[in-house]
Amino acid sequence: MTTRIVGSADKWGGKGYGLRVGRSEHSDDETPTLIQSVQRALRLVEAVVDLDERAQAKQLARSLGLNLSTTYHLLRTLTHEGYLERRDDGRYLLGPALTKVAQSGIAHTQLSRLRPILHNLRQHLHTSVYLARYDEGEISIVDIAKDSRGPQIDLWVGLHDAAHATALGKCILGQLSADKRNDYLSRHPLPALTSHTITNRRTLDGTLARTHSPVTDAQEYFPGLWCIAVPVRSSQWTGSLAIARPCDSVSPSRSISTRSLERATTQLTVGAGHLGRALALTP
Repeated sequence: MTTRIVGSADKWGGKGYGLRVGRSEHSDDETPTLIQSVQRALRLVEAVVDLDERAQAKQLARSLGLNLSTTYHLLRTLTHEGYLERRDDGRYLLGPALTKVAQSGIAHTQLSRLRPILHNLRQHLHTSVYLARYDEGEISIVDIAKDSRGPQIDLWVGLHDAAHATALGKCILGQLSADKRNDYLSRHPLPALTSHTITNRRTLDGTLARTHSPVTDAQEYFPGLWCIAVPVRSSQWTGSLAIARPCDSVSPSRSISTRSLERATTQLTVGAGHLGRALALTP
C-alpha cells in the first residue's frame, strides 16, 4: 500500500509537503516514490518554455492549476538556483543553470558520435588520438582515444596553459579570428615548457600566420616528442585532431619520414572530415 503524506492542500497547491512514499524496494508494489514539489517545479520550467518565456507568475499558476502562493515559492527557488531568471517586468525566462545542463547533454551526445571515429583512427594509426576544441574563450582536450602502442604522454601541463606549445593548440589558434586569438593570448602567458617552446608573442604570431595544415610541434611541449594536428571544422566547432610520435631529441626532423608524415596527415584529415560530419548531425 502507498502512503501519501500531505498537509491541508489540494492536488497542486497549498501548504502540503507534496511527498508520496511508495513501498520499500523489497515490496511487490511497483508504485515509484514521487516528490510532488519536484514534479511541480519541473512542470513549471516546462510551462515557461511553452509560454515562450513571456509568462508571469499568475499565468504560470493558472496554466498548471497551482495556487499563486505555491507558484511564487517554486519560482523563487528555481530563480535562486539559476534554473529560471526573473525580468524586471515580472516575466520568467530559462536560467543559466538549465542552459548548462542542456549543453552538457548535447556534449554527451556529441561524444557518443565522435568516439567511434576516434577509436577507428587509433586502430589505423597505432597510437593515441587527441581531440581538442575552442569553446567559450578556452582551448581544452575533449577526448583521448588511448593506445598503448604509441608514446604515453603525461599531460603534466594542461592544454589550457600550453596551447602555444602543442600542435593541437596551435592548430586551433591558427583558425581563430585575429580578435579571438588576441583575446586568448592576452589571457594566457607563453611559458617555456622545453628549450624548443616558442615564448615570444611576435614569433608565435609569425609562426601561426605561416602555418597551414598539418600543424606540427617538435619537442615544444615535451622532449623527444613530435606531434601533428589537423583542423576539425563544423558550424559549431573550432577544433583539432592530433597524434604524437617519438622523435630523436637531437635531430627530430630525421625521425619522421616524409612518407610517414603524409600518411598520418591523410588519415587524420579523413578522420577530421568524419568528425565534422558527425558534429553536423548533432543539435
